[in-house]
Amino acid sequence: MCGIIGIAGNQPVTDRLLEGLKRLEYRGYDSAGIAVINDDNGPSTLVRRRAEGKIRNLENLINEEPLEGHLGIAHTRWATHGAPNTMNAHPHFAGRVGLVHNGIIENFTLLRDQLKDTRTFQTETDTEVVAHLIDEAMKSGLSGKDAFAASLKQLTGAFAIGVVIDGVDGQLFAARRGSPLAIGLGDGENYIGSDAIALASLSSKIIYLEEGDWAVITTDSVEIFDANDTPVERAVTIVSGSLAAAEKGNYRHFMLKEIYEQPESVSHTLTHYVDAFHHKVKTLAELDMEGLDWNKLERLSLIACGTAAYAASIAKYWFEQLAHMPVDVDIASEFRYRRPALTKKSMAIAVSQSGETADTLAALRYCQSKGLQTAAIVNVMSSSMAREADFAMPINAGPEIGVASTKAFTSQLTALLSLAISAGVRRGLIDGSREKNLAEALTQMPRLIAETLTLDADIEALALDLSKADSAFYLGRGVHYPLALEGALKLKEISYIHAEGYAAGELKHGPIALIEEGTPVIVIAPTDALFEKTVSNMQEVATRGAKILLITDSEGAKNTAGMTDATLICPTVSVETAPIIYAITVQLLAYHTAVHLGTDVDQPRNLAKSVTVE
Repeated sequence: MCGIIGIAGNQPVTDRLLEGLKRLEYRGYDSAGIAVINDDNGPSTLVRRRAEGKIRNLENLINEEPLEGHLGIAHTRWATHGAPNTMNAHPHFAGRVGLVHNGIIENFTLLRDQLKDTRTFQTETDTEVVAHLIDEAMKSGLSGKDAFAASLKQLTGAFAIGVVIDGVDGQLFAARRGSPLAIGLGDGENYIGSDAIALASLSSKIIYLEEGDWAVITTDSVEIFDANDTPVERAVTIVSGSLAAAEKGNYRHFMLKEIYEQPESVSHTLTHYVDAFHHKVKTLAELDMEGLDWNKLERLSLIACGTAAYAASIAKYWFEQLAHMPVDVDIASEFRYRRPALTKKSMAIAVSQSGETADTLAALRYCQSKGLQTAAIVNVMSSSMAREADFAMPINAGPEIGVASTKAFTSQLTALLSLAISAGVRRGLIDGSREKNLAEALTQMPRLIAETLTLDADIEALALDLSKADSAFYLGRGVHYPLALEGALKLKEISYIHAEGYAAGELKHGPIALIEEGTPVIVIAPTDALFEKTVSNMQEVATRGAKILLITDSEGAKNTAGMTDATLICPTVSVETAPIIYAITVQLLAYHTAVHLGTDVDQPRNLAKSVTVE
């Protein structure tokens, strides 16, 4: 995942910026760069060095072509818009402005069109347009600070941004919306970084910017403003070296941190599968899957365990609806033993966070022994599954420490939805117009996840009642039925409350007998073709005394006014991406319920992160 570091220093910064980038290497990247205000020889000048590949390439370049200054920014890039080359590497320049950026600017095409008559663009990135916006605003007479603030208001998406401006009094500008960014406090200088680990060698005093915050940093001051441009004070956290290394930051648990990382982790999944610049899914060649022909396949077998199996169950709907591809979903521990009837016109896709899950790996090998093409969707590309499958497809979620999977789940879903769209395009079932709409819906997800995270306080309050229950039920229809199963699993895993997920239409076939006065029932029902049917099922349990929590959108909330005990209103999203966005709510509900109960959230009893025995 992309990384940012910046220093407003009282001594040269280049070597320290390089050191900060090295601390961010664990996040993954394909290019790196540094920009400084070179103030050593007369008037200050904005200069940069960029290199494709590893940081050592950048370091070698700087040894050959030194640059030095007291104010600078640096970046490791994982390509989203534009190829992973030096031209598209950060920092990006426009006039007097140098800028680094994590995340996705959704409306960059519109902004480029607005600026194209007065500005010349050098790259295919979404990032460059932000630098031009700021420089253009300054040309109209605004100060650097006001130009930065005004430009932020024109951006749609999820992002973290660091900016230096030639001739603007040693100021370092920073902003976050849906992507993390921290400020480090030093002695006569201050810093910005993607996380505490980037700042570990520079500062132990960390300020974590909150959603929508932006800041102006100098050597001796830090001004922070909220999304309404109101000056605010944010708490200073003392971070030990071990905490920085663990990278928990100011979050109480790794699980909560990883829930909040999902705007960023999903955006990095998208970088592999979606060409956001051209609004399309990537070709098989771009995905390094040239040996795959979607038109020759007659069936898919999706094989996984636990949460990954629920991701596969959701993907079954996508592949069948978008690509007319028949799909079997199997729990890996059962797959071989039922002796499945397999044909060589099938492909087996193993889904695993670690890529080492014993049952799933054994099932993958079984399929290979039967002559099937195989693929692995994994978070660890050096894993056994990635090495042994015909095609290895990364989810790029980054390290997941919490045993209960959160960001790996949404990244698995993102990869699977992207592949389903790719299959639909290659099989001639999705035309160019619909592909563009679906690609745009995918690129909107980081922002929509960030919006959904603003429900956190409401969910925490609702979780207090849920923590008092002995049993709970989750209901969904269609693609949201597997999400109901995942919501129930999350609650079981970390709170130890008995929970079950059901297809809403199945209630009257048995489970409704378990409903009694006060039984919590969580209903997942965005406004779609099945909404009214789900509401009817919801009313069936409500009349029997169930306590209803409805998770829906604004239209759904309007149409069910007075029918529920509580309603969570999620952003309005596309039918296809809804399960990914709604997953955030069931994760937070389980998390806060477990916290109220005082359980070990990150390491729940009897569970392990990677199950490597059958």
